This record gives sequence, C-alpha cells and structure tokens, in this order.
Amino acid sequence: MSVKASTARTATVATVQFEPIVGDRVHNLAAIERLARTAKAQGAEILVLPELADSGYSFRDGDEVAALAGPVPGGESAGVFCRLAGELGLYIVSGIAERDGDRFYNSALLCGPEGYIGKYRKLHLWNNENRFFKKGDLGLPVFDLPFGRIGIAICYDGWFPETFRELALAGAELVCVPTNWVPMAGAESAPEPMANILHKAAAHTNGLYIACADRIGIERDQPFIGRSLIVGPQGWPVSGPASTDREEILLAQIDLSSVAETRTLNSFNHLLGDRRADVYG
Repeated sequence: MSVKASTARTATVATVQFEPIVGDRVHNLAAIERLARTAKAQGAEILVLPELADSGYSFRDGDEVAALAGPVPGGESAGVFCRLAGELGLYIVSGIAERDGDRFYNSALLCGPEGYIGKYRKLHLWNNENRFFKKGDLGLPVFDLPFGRIGIAICYDGWFPETFRELALAGAELVCVPTNWVPMAGAESAPEPMANILHKAAAHTNGLYIACADRIGIERDQPFIGRSLIVGPQGWPVSGPASTDREEILLAQIDLSSVAETRTLNSFNHLLGDRRADVYG
C-alpha cells in the first residue's frame, strides 16, 4: 500500500550547461547572469550551475586560485549570485571557488530571494584539485526551502554512494549537483556516460530527485562531457541528458511530496527503512 502525500510541493528546477573560461571571472559571471535571466523567463524557480562556475576549473597554480577565489558569503562572486537570486526571485545553487583565510575550497553556495542561505564544501577532491583545495569540512548539510529539503554534492562526490545515502537519511528530497564531468577511461564507445548511470542509480536507490549541471568545452587541454540531466526519484530522467557540446538549459517541474511515496515500495518494503544497519552500519 503506497503512502499518498497530502499536499503537492512542486517547483521548477533548471540546470544550466555552459562553458566557463578559466581565469575570466567577469566573463563567467556575465554569462551566468544572462543564463539565469533566461531560465527565470522559462519558469525556473531553482537554478543549478556547474562546478567552479565563476572561476573555471583547470588552474595553472595556487596563485591563480588565490586570485580567483573569494569569501562565501561576502566575496564578489557570492554577491553576484545572491543579488541575482533576490532580483529574480530564484533559488540558486552554484559551484564557486571559496577563500577562507589562507585556505581554499571547491564549494557550492545556496542563495534565495531572501539572500545567502548556506554553502557546501566538496568532500571528495578529484586529481589536481588536491593541489589547490582543502577537503570539505562542513559535512553534508540539508537546507529547508519552502517546497522541500535540499542537499548539495559536487562532481566526484557522486562516485560515492554514501554521499546520497547520507543526504537521504538526513531528509533531503532533492540533491543539486554542480559538476565538471570529464571523460572516463573505457567509456569511449559507451552509449551513455558513467556519470549519468551513477546518478540515475543514486536517485533510484535513495528515492531522490537529483539535478546535475555540467559544463562543456575544452579548457587547457581538459575536455568536459556535458550531458547534464535531472533525474526523478525512481531513477529515470525527467529532463535531459543534454548534449555533449552545446549551451543548454534543462527544466523540469518536480513534486517533492512524491519522494515519500516513491520510497514506500509496497506493504513490506521501504528504500530507507529496509536498511540492515545492524549488519553494515
């Protein structure tokens, strides 16, 4: 017997796929503002942008990171995101290069119509990120918004099932994923990227909506694969995947009240309730 939610909690989520330019924060923030206004005109209420959307990704050295990173909140990029969120009446989740004193983090911030709400620092660093950033130290926060509970993960975090399980157990119904997916070895002839497979599986096994915003382009010899997507709590895409090489905005109207129903599989089985924590923690 399924459990019917008493009230719908709908929102239109958008993922923005574009090509940031490393080192050119002015260009990147202008592109973000243009795309945010377009997404709002198309009905977006929650906007997800790529990883390190303000700075670009393929840094030469620590000095370049230091020149591009800023405080969250309080920095130039954070100020632009929060101004846009307030002006447009949007909730914005974006990757951002964060400076905290003499430490740097690959972070994401959440702003809304009321201003700055919170941030997440990437837990699992990929490749050269380890040269420039500290590992995240804020855990996996879940934020209460008017339509539901929102978690955040960044790129390589998605390769760890524990990321989504912990967020689901903490009450998240939608996970927003700023990402910079790169080609994976052995995937050259695969029908879809492993990133898409992993996030569809995570949505299915946790009963979550997951909205992934990837970037496109080649930056200092590093290609990115695009293929942004929005996945429903049964694991099937509700928008996308996007292309491999075009700027795109994906939109989907989601109903976060459906998450509880989705997690109840039948009279006996519940996705989270059936966990054997006595065996595997």
